[in-house]
Order: sequence, then C-alpha cells, then structure tokens
Amino acid sequence: MSTETPELLTYDFVKSLPKAELHCHLDGSLRPATIIELARDQSVDLPADNPEELRDLLAAGKNFTSLVDYLKPFDITTSVLQTKKSLRRATYELAQDCADENIKYLEIRFAPILHIKKNLTLVDVVNAVVQGKERAEKDFDIRIGIIICSIRHNNPEESLILAELAVAFKNRGVVGFDLAGAEDGFPAVHHKEAFELIVNNNINTTVHAGEAYGPESIHQALHWINGNRIGHGTRLRESGDLLNYVNDHRIPLEMCITSNVQTKAVDSLEHHPIRFYFDYGLRVTINTDNRLISDTTLTDEYMIAIREFGFSPRDLAILILNGFKSAFMNHSLKVSMIEQVKSELEAVGLIVGSDYI
Repeated sequence: MSTETPELLTYDFVKSLPKAELHCHLDGSLRPATIIELARDQSVDLPADNPEELRDLLAAGKNFTSLVDYLKPFDITTSVLQTKKSLRRATYELAQDCADENIKYLEIRFAPILHIKKNLTLVDVVNAVVQGKERAEKDFDIRIGIIICSIRHNNPEESLILAELAVAFKNRGVVGFDLAGAEDGFPAVHHKEAFELIVNNNINTTVHAGEAYGPESIHQALHWINGNRIGHGTRLRESGDLLNYVNDHRIPLEMCITSNVQTKAVDSLEHHPIRFYFDYGLRVTINTDNRLISDTTLTDEYMIAIREFGFSPRDLAILILNGFKSAFMNHSLKVSMIEQVKSELEAVGLIVGSDYI
C-alpha cells in the first residue's frame, strides 16, 4: 500500500509539528540505558547489560506473534520500576522524549498494581508518577495527564481498588481510567463495578478493546463499562452497526499502527484499517502504545501513516487536531490548545483559513 510521500512531509517537518499523544504506556516506554542503570541500583538481573542489546531483546516486532507475547517484556521493565525514584525518573524522561518531538499534550498510562513488589503502596506509586509529571511540566513545554490502568486478566476486585485510587487522585494529575491487559477470554463486563465507581465520579474512561478480540469487546467497552475512548479498535470494522455508532457519537479511536501489527491485531501493515476508518469519518488518533517495546516514536507513527497509507498534508492536520480534540482535559484549556495548534498548522501551510472544520 506504500505511496509517494508529499515533498512537504519530511521526517523533520513532521517531528517539528505540535502533536498530542493519548495512548502511551509508561512501563513500555523506558530508555534502555535507564533500565540498565535502575537495575544496577536495585540489584535486578537483566538479560543484557548493553542498551542496544537490551533494546533488541525487548523490541516486540522482532520476537513476538500475539498480544500475550507482546506483554512479556513488561516483566523486565516493571522489575526496575519498584521505587519512587525510578517511577519519577521514568515519567520525567518519557515526557522529555515526547517534548523533543514537540508533543504538546501527553497522557501517560500505567497500572499501579504492577509497581508494589518492593513495599511501595499504591498511593506511593501514583504520587511518584505525579511528581515526575509536575517536574517535567516545569522543565519542558508539555502538558501531561495520567491515566490509571486496571488489568483485564486480574481479579475484578483489584480493579475496584484501582478505581478508588483514581477517584482519590482526580484533580491531582489523574485524568482517566483504563482497562488493559490480555483481552481474549477476559471480558470487560467483569470489571463493571469498578467502572461504575469511575463514571459516578465523573472521571474519563478509555478501554483497550478490539485488539485481540472482536467487536463484541468494543461493544462491552462502550455499553457495559461506558468507555469514552477506545484503545486500538482495529476489529471495529467487523460490525457495521457498531462502526456507525462509534462514528455517529464521535468516539475517538486510539490507534497504534506499529503495535497493532506486532500484536497481530492485524496480520500485516497493508491490512491495517486506519485509512478506511479515517476516510469513513471516524475520529482517528495516532499513538505509539509503547515507545520501547514497539521501537517507535510518535513521529515514526505519523510517517508510517503518510508513507504507507497516503495521508496528505490536510489529512495530517486533521489527525493532529483529532488528538487534541480527544484529550481528557478541561474544555476551556482544550479549546485554547486547539486554537494555538491550528494557528501553528496554518503558519506552516498544512491548513488554510477555514479549511479544517
């Protein structure tokens, strides 16, 4: 499906554009050198002590054939994220890496339950990430929201505890609640009680769905646990009725092209539905999922969309603005950011006047 890249849309140009990222896992986006340093500090054994060797071992595209396989490297990354210092550092460095790509708004998601193996409490974990976020926002031109993840294949009672944690940290950095993890065989409806608490406290929701299981997973995410956004949604196209519902209600899709191929949510890049979804009018956003595990950046993901799926300069502007429109942020701030981004896109010729509606 590869197509000719418009001359304007070079890598450096796309990197320079203001962008938003809504689907980025903290424990999947560490720097390899940082993992090695943290492992030494915490006496954690690693399968490699060279950053490039470690990156190669963790890069999912080279090694794995399913979502379950894709999740295996997280045992390594989370092993070094068991202290306040490591969580603060990982959050700060992720924000720095994103700011270097001119990402103006970032939502970092993580599962606090995975970071309490060395005596941290759940509150300690979230506080550390919030502190890393706050320091990064002072040092870099970026705004950050935190999304707390519960895990599908764990006990639903655990999800309720994590939902209570999200409620406690609402307006203290946490902007949303997510359901992640192995999808097939672990239906979202089992976690309904946790999401009822979240929705009753007016907290935003996003749900991993339609990645390793079909449209029924998306249906449950929307109608049983009230998802405001869908993480991935690659199999939405298998149900025309549901696809039209998602389109009519402007429910954003957090698409991660490289990751979707690596987890076999799609069998090849050529068969990825992003172009069809975009052309049909769905509110598509582009994200990395896991910068380390997928060995990618947000700029890389946009370049794949441009080179492989023929996204034009105007299409690119719509994708970028979709990211900001779909963000879990205060409405007045969102409007202000969108107006600023539109001005910047107009200044470099991606949109002209009222070209974007």
